[in-house]
Amino acid sequence: MIRSKRSLLHIVAAVALAGSLATCTSGQHPQPAPVSDVHALDRFYDQKLSWSDCAPYATDELSREAFRTPGVECARLTVPLDYARPQADSITIGVLRHKALDPANRIGSLVMDPGGPGGSGMKAAARLAPVVSNNAAGLRFDLVGFDPRGIGASRPQIHCLSDTEWDAERAGAVTSDFAVKCAQRTEHGTEMLANVGTRDVVKDLDILRAVLGDAKLSYLGYSYGTEIGYRYAETFPGNVRALVLDGVVDPTEGEPDSLIAQGTGFSHAFGLFAQECARHDGCALGADPARATAVFQDLVRPLATAPAKTADGRRLSFDDAITAVVEGMYSEQSWPTLNNGLNLLKSGDGSVLLKLADSYYERGSDGHYSSLQDAYYAVRCVDNPRLTDPAVIASARQRTIDAAPFLAGGRPDRDELDICASWPVPSTSKPHRPSAPGIAPPLIISSTDDPVTAYHAGVNLASDLGGYLLTFEGAQHTAFLHGNQCVDIAGLAYLVDGTLPPPNMHCSP
Repeated sequence: MIRSKRSLLHIVAAVALAGSLATCTSGQHPQPAPVSDVHALDRFYDQKLSWSDCAPYATDELSREAFRTPGVECARLTVPLDYARPQADSITIGVLRHKALDPANRIGSLVMDPGGPGGSGMKAAARLAPVVSNNAAGLRFDLVGFDPRGIGASRPQIHCLSDTEWDAERAGAVTSDFAVKCAQRTEHGTEMLANVGTRDVVKDLDILRAVLGDAKLSYLGYSYGTEIGYRYAETFPGNVRALVLDGVVDPTEGEPDSLIAQGTGFSHAFGLFAQECARHDGCALGADPARATAVFQDLVRPLATAPAKTADGRRLSFDDAITAVVEGMYSEQSWPTLNNGLNLLKSGDGSVLLKLADSYYERGSDGHYSSLQDAYYAVRCVDNPRLTDPAVIASARQRTIDAAPFLAGGRPDRDELDICASWPVPSTSKPHRPSAPGIAPPLIISSTDDPVTAYHAGVNLASDLGGYLLTFEGAQHTAFLHGNQCVDIAGLAYLVDGTLPPPNMHCSP
C-alpha cells in the first residue's frame, strides 16, 4: 500500500524508530467564499484564542508524547463547517504554539504543516520546537502547528474504522463499506466530509493567521503541506509574507497519475537502498542489486499464506511487509533498520518490519491508531476528481506495479482508488497549474531522489509561482530543518528577511 505526501512528523518518527531499533498586526478580513453577508466571517476573524496546557488535546500515544515538550501551549480555533453557510454550524481546529525564545526580536508566527493529508501539525510543531531552539525559527518566531479540519485534536474528527478494523484491514481484510462507515461515524456526516478538502483548509489557515495577529502569513509546508501553501497563495495572494515549500506535491497531477508517479519514486529509492545495502556485509537482499526485487519477493511472498510471528504476539502480513519497505524508503536514515528487519524475517521474526509498518500507520503500542488513515482518504477523495470505471482502476493498479515491481502482490492503490470511487460527496478541487500573481516569491526546496514527490514538481512550481528553487541532492523526502546546514542556513535566511538563495543553488548531504 502506498500513501504518500507525509513529511516532517513522519521523518522525525522514522529517525526515532531507527534509533530505538538499531512584529505584526491583524490584516483586513478577506472573504474567502461568497456569502450573503459580507460581515458573516467577522466573528471568526475577531475571535481570541484561549491558550492552555496541551495534555487535554492529545488523542493518541504520539500526541501524548509530543505534547510533553516544554513550553508548548494549545488552543481551539472556531471556523465555519461550511464557508457557504458561515452562520450555520461551526467546528474547531486544534492549534499548538511554542513562543519565540527571543521575544525582543520576534518577527511573528511561523505556521507549519507536516504533510499527509492527515498529518498533525500540532504534533509536528511540538517535535520541531526543540530542534529549532537555537536557530532563527525558534528564536524569532512563534512556532505554530495546527491540525487541519477533521484531523487529530480538531473537532469533529473524521472517523471511519475502529482500531480492530484497521488491524484486520492490514491483515488482508477488505472493507467494502469504508466510505459508508466514514459518513455514519463522523459527526455531521456527509456535510463534514464535503468540507474537509484543501479548499477549506486554506480558509481556516487565513483565519488562524489573523487571529494570531499576523498581517501576513509566514508558512512552512512539507509534502502535502506544500499543497496547502500554494493553494493558500492562490486564494489569499495579498496575505503572503513568506512560503517555504519542501517536497512539492505536483499540482497538475491527478489520479491515477500521482499514484503511478509515487510507485516510480519508491521503486527508484528501493534500487538505491539495494545498491547501498550490497556494499556491506549482511545485506538481506544480497550482493547483486539487480536481483534485489526477486530476493525481496522470495522473502515476503510466503507471508501471504503464513504471516510471521512478532514479539508482541501479532503477525506480520504480506501487506505489512510491503508497507514496512515503503516506510523505510522515506529516508536513508531508515535503511539500516529496514535491512535489520529483513534479516530477522529470514529467521521467521517479523517484529522490526511490523514496527516499521506501525510507524507508517501511526499505530501506538497501545493498539490505538491516530486519525491519519481515516483523514487521508477523506481529504484525497474530495481533493481529486474520482475514477469510477473498474477497468481504469485495474489498469492503474497494474501500471503502479509495473512502475514498482517490488510491490507486486500487494495492494498499492486499492484503498484510495476503490474507496474514492464510491465516496458519498463530490470532489471540490481538480489538478491545475497554480497562479498567484504578485505574491512574495516563495522558496521551493526539492530533493533529487525524493521517493515520494518528484524533483521536477518543485522545479515547475518555482517557475509557476515566480519562486526560487533550492535543490537538495539526496534520497530523502524533504530536507529543511532535518540537519543539513546548507539547506537550513538558506531557508532560515529567507524566513527572517526574505533573502533568497543564489540561482541554481544545490546542497549535498
